[in-house]
Amino acid sequence: MRLKSLVTAGLAMVLGLAFSTATAPAASAAGPRPNFQMPFPCGQSWSGNSSASSAHQSYEIDFNRGSTADADYGDTVVAAAAGTVAISAHQGSTNGFGNLIKIDHGGGWFTYYAHLSLRSVSAGAHVNQGQKIGEVGNTSKPGNNISPHLHYEVRTSDTTYPANIQKAVFNGVTFGYPAQTVTSQNCGGGSTNPYTPQEVCGSGYSVIDSAALGTAGTVYLLYNSGNRYNCVVTMKKTSLGTPTATTAYLEVQGKSRITDSGNFGYYAGPVRASAASTCVKWGGKAGSNTYDSPFEHCG
Repeated sequence: MRLKSLVTAGLAMVLGLAFSTATAPAASAAGPRPNFQMPFPCGQSWSGNSSASSAHQSYEIDFNRGSTADADYGDTVVAAAAGTVAISAHQGSTNGFGNLIKIDHGGGWFTYYAHLSLRSVSAGAHVNQGQKIGEVGNTSKPGNNISPHLHYEVRTSDTTYPANIQKAVFNGVTFGYPAQTVTSQNCGGGSTNPYTPQEVCGSGYSVIDSAALGTAGTVYLLYNSGNRYNCVVTMKKTSLGTPTATTAYLEVQGKSRITDSGNFGYYAGPVRASAASTCVKWGGKAGSNTYDSPFEHCG
């Protein structure tokens, strides 16, 4: 954080108390990490630093790219992944975040964008990856005279502040703490699902088959050679972040079918079952499109 007057360690204490009590989500195990991108438009290079601010507790990052203190004021800030805006408010009266956007990405993952000069989205709105959510600014707690920058955090809901602050990962690569200059690959215009089938099924699973569900999604069959389990997940391609009817199922020959069906924002599943040397039937539904396989993959 480039400061005109030093923010004291007391700010960190106030910030921690405010967000661990007022806005921390209920504890739950975090799901697969979304495919986060830089919170800036495609192709822009920004220098991040996690150690220059006395207010930082863990893996927070302050971003700048201009050569002067005020050069970044008004630059566009975009959503690192698709999700729902949980907070859009000026919170400077109780902590040092000033104009804050907090996005809920599902699965217990959240991103924070602080000190904005303006907020472009309201609480409750769905945002796509790469969509503008605000502009870089220097809003903060009264008396904190800071220069313009973006304060960015990734948090999960599986523990309390500050242990819930996670290392930032952009385009699959962990940020080079404590400081690194990164070029944004946030280029998809928000049209891609922030999750992958491998992330949803978990470590060790690889895709062995798939079937398109029109333009609404794709259902995937995965296999883990380590534990000899199959996994099925239906990944949405449209209405991302908006709960719509989605289904994934897996049936091991001779056993009952296992189904995950409901209104989901990004995917149905994972549905897993042991299928060593046994044929499986698998499939799913997204929108009005359905796929049902025969019994196959019997190895």
